[in-house]
Amino acid sequence: MPDEESPTWTPAGAAFTELLMRTFPLERRLSAAGEALAQQADLSLARWLVLEAIQQEPATVAEIGRRLRLARQGVLRLADLLVADGHASYEENPRHQRAKLLAITDAGRSALLVVQRAQRTWANRLGEQLGSARLRAAAEVLDATLSAVTADMPEPPETGQAAARV
Repeated sequence: MPDEESPTWTPAGAAFTELLMRTFPLERRLSAAGEALAQQADLSLARWLVLEAIQQEPATVAEIGRRLRLARQGVLRLADLLVADGHASYEENPRHQRAKLLAITDAGRSALLVVQRAQRTWANRLGEQLGSARLRAAAEVLDATLSAVTADMPEPPETGQAAARV
């Protein structure tokens, strides 16, 4: 086998890779925490996110998918489950005859409130531990990273793991 030299990173490439390698375990931990918080109201993380998306006003499945960066088909499945559970309902859409609006019900609002209270307590505790200035700086770096990766790589056909965990 020929003795090939491994490719090397630039300092910026190495720093990007270090950040990237930290995001994978963080994403797993955040998803697990979200599932645990949502479970307090017998919801999944994905159902919680959809209820959050419609808490202020009804929206179409396509609109929710764009907001959450999830595939429309996955959001449709979640919406149907939320309707079946009584947490949401479909309403007529005056702007479009076929694309119904998904609206939160009183039961959905009650469940969402349970999760929001638990999430606020958790976020306040961790926020105090980490400090708001550090968290805002980290959020800016993550926003810039997301923008750069989005510009550099095409969108995958099925986005968002949350839709897979109904």
